[in-house]
Amino acid sequence: MVIALIITLIVALVIIAITVNVVQQHRERIQALKRAEFTKLRHALEESEEILFNAANVPLSAGVSLMLLKRIAYLLKAMVELEPGQRDLKHRLEETETRVATLSKSGEIVADNVALPDNDQQLIAMIKGIKKLRNMLRAEHARGHVETQLVIDEDRRLDLLQLRINVESQIKRGKSAHSNAMLGSARQYYEKALAYLNATSHQNDYITNRISESRMALEEITQELKQGNAKDIAKRGEKDNKDIDELFAPKRKW
Repeated sequence: MVIALIITLIVALVIIAITVNVVQQHRERIQALKRAEFTKLRHALEESEEILFNAANVPLSAGVSLMLLKRIAYLLKAMVELEPGQRDLKHRLEETETRVATLSKSGEIVADNVALPDNDQQLIAMIKGIKKLRNMLRAEHARGHVETQLVIDEDRRLDLLQLRINVESQIKRGKSAHSNAMLGSARQYYEKALAYLNATSHQNDYITNRISESRMALEEITQELKQGNAKDIAKRGEKDNKDIDELFAPKRKW
């Protein structure tokens, strides 16, 4: 009887140990999944906030700003559910929801004529920001969080802004190379600017003016190259004549 009781207790202890171990492993898996999800949400939050704070470089319309704020609020709410003890997240969520309510009542209009920076690194940062914003707009539209018309309007505006950055950077480099008599490089820069302009389906005064400007610059460079080639040919001709004259000149006697 005693032996049977001991065996029963041993079996019970083994079962309890196995159960505790399984429960512990399950908790660890849940915690690992929560940490992974929290990290994913934090990265998405940082990306959204970066685009919103970068509005000085990539101007945002009220619709896009509202979309970003709603996305930030959604991400913060999900993070609070995973980590309810973090007060800073709750505070940021309250602030964001207040900003969403305020912006929903306003009708801010974004300026179309954006001043482009002279620094190449800043231009690259602008292009990266535009690409991220366009991708985010499409993603939020796919989730049903953004109206189709807003996506169409903003995608067109951002596409034109990206085109302008590309064109202006090439024309700027072309002018610099031209002023330094680097005609071959200048021609390549203007040809690239013209290729960007011809490839776009958009039509407006800016595109028309830049096409005309690029073509005129290319014509001017072509004429300078022709004149330079003519001068080179003339110089070579003079040199050849001089060499012939020296060859057939009377030999001096020493």
